[in-house]
Amino acid sequence: MKVKVGSSTFLKVIIFLIGIAVLAVCIVLLPEAARRDAIERPGDYSLYPLLVCAYGICITFSVALYQVLKLLTYVEKKNAFSELCLQSLEVIKKCTFTVIFFIFLAIVYLRVLAQFTDDDATGPISLCLMGILVTSIVASIVDVLQKPIKNVLDSQPKSN
Repeated sequence: MKVKVGSSTFLKVIIFLIGIAVLAVCIVLLPEAARRDAIERPGDYSLYPLLVCAYGICITFSVALYQVLKLLTYVEKKNAFSELCLQSLEVIKKCTFTVIFFIFLAIVYLRVLAQFTDDDATGPISLCLMGILVTSIVASIVDVLQKPIKNVLDSQPKSN
């Protein structure tokens, strides 16, 4: 399995830029949204559960991005079929399920909030469902990538 250094470096740069964007969301956009909401509706804390879900998703996504960077490093060093690679894929899969959990919590909260405020939460809930769909696709891709690595590791003789 020969990987060009330029393509993996390009992927690392893209992942790094995505990480910077996630950091900007956590540091700039989410606190600004909380500040605006506090000014517009003092004493109303209905945005905070959504902020907790958003921060949970951002942190989990950052962990997954770090694992992808580690995975690319393993592939560059020709350790694509190693136990370390398998562990990184496992962490990425756990991160996808955690993101799905946070999105599900947001859906439940939006539905309960809509029940009490008589708002229509159909739009945000449908966006959340699309997020679950995309995250599920990533989880299944990671699972498909794990199977050949497990097969190769299982077929190798174990050294004591």
